Amino acid sequence: MTFSALTILIIALVAAAIFLLGLWAYSTANRLDRLHVRSDQAWQALEAALGRRAVVARTVATATAGTRADESKRLTALAGQAERADRSERESVENALSAALSTVDIETLRPQMVAELADAEARVLIARRFHNDAVRDTLALRTRRSVRVLHLGGTAPLPTYFEIAERIGSTGGSGLGPAANRTSARVVMLAADGAVLLLRGHDPQIPDSSFWFTVGGGVEPGESLRAAAVREIAEETGRTVEPGSLRGPMWRRVAVFPFDGELIRSEELFYALEVPRFEPSHGGFTDLEKRAITGHKWCLPADIDALVAAGEPVYPQDLGVLLDEARSAIDTLVQPEVRSIR
Repeated sequence: MTFSALTILIIALVAAAIFLLGLWAYSTANRLDRLHVRSDQAWQALEAALGRRAVVARTVATATAGTRADESKRLTALAGQAERADRSERESVENALSAALSTVDIETLRPQMVAELADAEARVLIARRFHNDAVRDTLALRTRRSVRVLHLGGTAPLPTYFEIAERIGSTGGSGLGPAANRTSARVVMLAADGAVLLLRGHDPQIPDSSFWFTVGGGVEPGESLRAAAVREIAEETGRTVEPGSLRGPMWRRVAVFPFDGELIRSEELFYALEVPRFEPSHGGFTDLEKRAITGHKWCLPADIDALVAAGEPVYPQDLGVLLDEARSAIDTLVQPEVRSIR
């Protein structure tokens, strides 16, 4: 039995079409799997942020118990309900907690507690947006006709959006203005021996309370994150580096804190950079940095632990443990995935 050239061509085209269809189905199923994993991780992050907000809400309730006993009891009860609620009830319970928090008289709270509450609410806001973005992308692919017909989504349930009221308000008479949002580029500058360059500073209005942090600062309008990192290195250390030598971003940290009379909400993204040990030059400091930054030090993990034990916080938290991850980001050729840290 022989086949004509046309028959062979048709068979080849059909085989190619089946192969391409199978390849598309395989890649789409894999993409869907990754999207479902992303949605699950985003929900876990949102749950963690909501749980932290409940803890802060209970602390606020305790602080206001002496002046507003009824409101304090209700806030405590709602915080407990939020921690125990299952997924189907969580949205309504969290919205009730948001409404209760919006009635808190911030003027009666200490500035640090105001910052804690603002930080907790900022984390919920950002986590909810990341979660809903993940849900949106997953649903956009899952609901395509071709995906539904071929059952490429498997039996995984469709993810759902999480809608929660966003509390908007100032910090009242606490002495702090409304939170200013900024994006910051930070750099973990590592020497060959594993030491990281840290700067020592303080709030200009609280000179007796020092803390340590990595090189970096706010991104200026129209500036890319990587360009901001390079500029901050030059300004804060006097060292010039090539943008391509930075690895990352690898970490993302959201922090809300009072500084120089303002409440700052900062989204920090971290790069890693290997450099030889050098003596930094601070000629590029701004006037505010000259008042706030008082020193620098190359620190090994043991040095970081010693600073924390001495009562001088180091940011980000657990930096000593994270340095191995930064070293890995420098040594590998694979672009690191951004993950959240504290």
